[in-house]
Amino acid sequence: MNLEQMKQNLSDAGCRGDRITEILTLCERGHVPEAIQKMKSDRCRLIDELHECGRTIDNLDFLIRQTEKEIRNKSGKSFC
Repeated sequence: MNLEQMKQNLSDAGCRGDRITEILTLCERGHVPEAIQKMKSDRCRLIDELHECGRTIDNLDFLIRQTEKEIRNKSGKSFC
């Protein structure tokens, strides 16, 4: 893969400009294992963010179910 393609792929993956420059510089200098380690580190960060978003959604789903349950118990009707 050429550096322009890599730059675009890193950008598409959500990497910031300074991180892209850092990874590309490592590749240009032949330090590919270090560049891969940086990309793996970013991947781990993204996975952590994904899990946090999942927990947030779970909390919101719980709140929705609880609120609907309370309304049904008070009125005998469904929320939707």
